[in-house]
Amino acid sequence: MNLNVRYIAGTLFVLVNVFFASAQSASYERYINTYKHLAIDQEKKYHVPASITLAQAILESAGGTSYLAREANNHFGIKCKPEWTGSRAYKDAEIPNECFRKYSSIADSYEDHSKFLTERSRYDKLFKLKKTDYKGWAKGLQDCGYATDKAYATKLIRVIETYQLHTYTSDKIHAGNNKTEQINTTPAIALRSHGICKTYGLLYVIALSNDSLEEIAKELGFKAKNLAKYNEIPLNFPLRQGDIVYLEKKKKWATEPNFYHTVRVGESMYSISQRYGAQVNSLYKLNKKKTDYIPLEGEVLKLR
Repeated sequence: MNLNVRYIAGTLFVLVNVFFASAQSASYERYINTYKHLAIDQEKKYHVPASITLAQAILESAGGTSYLAREANNHFGIKCKPEWTGSRAYKDAEIPNECFRKYSSIADSYEDHSKFLTERSRYDKLFKLKKTDYKGWAKGLQDCGYATDKAYATKLIRVIETYQLHTYTSDKIHAGNNKTEQINTTPAIALRSHGICKTYGLLYVIALSNDSLEEIAKELGFKAKNLAKYNEIPLNFPLRQGDIVYLEKKKKWATEPNFYHTVRVGESMYSISQRYGAQVNSLYKLNKKKTDYIPLEGEVLKLR
């Protein structure tokens, strides 16, 4: 194959991938606009974060296009289980002709998903988390065995952040919750203080509760857009208490002696890049991965 033919083939491959990525994004956005009200209603009734419900529904139903979603109104891939007495649908999954729950409506699927989580003791620890802690919920779902996919938590987090599903979750306590959320009764402190630290030769601060790039920039005399650039995130990125926020551009590679990293539950290429102060695009290139790659738990990645 000559250079011209290779160039044309490579260009076509990129264009096809861009087309399918764009089509998927549009499909997911339509799904969110259509069913976000169901997720919000479930959060009010059962305290399951709307962001998590929507992200799970998108992944499990391929944005409402999967066989189970179309033929059984099952948007969460919930299997029959011994206690299920309702209608059934069958599909080859982990075993041939596996039994899945069939619902009369999509709303029933959302309702059953909430009950599935609230009525099983193995998910109890999730309800001790704040509803806004979508990363904790995502990791907890994987730890509790909701799915066998070792990248399940990372995929949920990626969907939530890509489509800003966190904006549909409220930190308020709703009447009717059947799980108790602990409330911090400590009076709010008007003056927030970010102590500047240094690691791997880089200056950084630790995000506080309900923090934002705007607040950090205002306190420390930075421009928020520069902090977003240094940390490779959008301006409205939802910071979580304890997140690292760099005050200068990250390094191309991790510093010695950090040569490798073993992926843990819920970690993404971005979170790994923040941990070591390395640029995320460099990690993709170093490990010969595309930007849609999602690391698996237990996988070993190069850092430099």
